[in-house]
Parts: sequence; structure tokens; C-alpha cells
Amino acid sequence: MSRIFKMASLAVFCRFPAKSHSLAPAFVRFAGYWNKDWKPGPYPKTQKEREAAANKYGLRVEDYEPYADDGDGYGDYPKLPLVSEEARDQYEDYDMPSSKRNFGEPLNVDFDMVGEERMNYNYKPMVPYWMQFSILFGIVGIAFYSQFAYADRPFFLPVMPKSYPYKYENGQIIKETHYTFETAD
Repeated sequence: MSRIFKMASLAVFCRFPAKSHSLAPAFVRFAGYWNKDWKPGPYPKTQKEREAAANKYGLRVEDYEPYADDGDGYGDYPKLPLVSEEARDQYEDYDMPSSKRNFGEPLNVDFDMVGEERMNYNYKPMVPYWMQFSILFGIVGIAFYSQFAYADRPFFLPVMPKSYPYKYENGQIIKETHYTFETAD
């Protein structure tokens, strides 16, 4: 009886995430995303196998180039260019606009690294990197030069000493006049 009760409570527990909308994606997140028909086959050794592999991935035979057979396990999967989602045309009518892909389009082996929220390998800056570094080092160099070249000539604001009505000298308070309203003779 206790075993049946445990199994029943397990069944209720497993149905709970399906009813809760907030927990369901955590359990089903990795359910799809792999097409068994695109599982790489063995590395093509003959021209006929190359043609069959190119047809399998929807590529022309001239454009098909598999990864080298060095034991990484890519098999007959095509060596595709690494193009970031950010670099693809945003106005094209894609089948999956969120990932800028069309149905049946083969992916690069490292496609998980080039999403829009990840690194853009095709980024070309408006200002070239050599110019950015030269501006940075130029400004820092001028700052260091001015610091060391003018170290013996300190910069200060030209101000007069503060005038007080009394002056303290040798332990005595002496009255001091800084200005007068009398006419000069």
C-alpha cells in the first residue's frame, strides 16, 4: 500500500510543473532543438558520398566542404561560415525572425556562440581599432608629458594673502591696516 501511495504522490508532483506556468519552461527547455535527420553521418570519402551529404544539408556540391576528419566527431557536417545573427539582414522575411533563420537552413557548428545577445564575429567598428588605440595612447602620453615636463613649475591660482585686521607675531597681537580712506599727498 505504501508503494502505491508513493507512486501516486510522485505522479501528482510530476503533474504540478505542467499546471504551473512559471515552472513549466524549466522542465521543458531542452526538449527540442535537435533534428535527428541532421545528425552527422560518417566522413564522406568518395565523390558519391560527398554528393549525398551535400544533398542532405541542402547545399550545392561545389559549396559543400566537410570539416577535416581529425577525430572531433563532426562527420559529414558542412563547414559553414560563422555569421552572427546581428550581421544578418534585419529586414529579410525569415521563417524564425527571433533567431533570423529559415526553416531547413543548416547551422554552423558553433551557432550557440553567435546569437544576438552574444558576441558578434562580423562586427566592424566605425573607427578602426588602430585609430582608437592611437587616440588613447596620444591623450595619455600628452598627460604624462605635461605632468613631468611642468613638474618644476606648479600651477596655482593667483590670489593675494587673506587680510585680517590683526597680525600675530612673536606671541603678540599687532593691529594692522591694509588700506586707508585718506588721500595720498
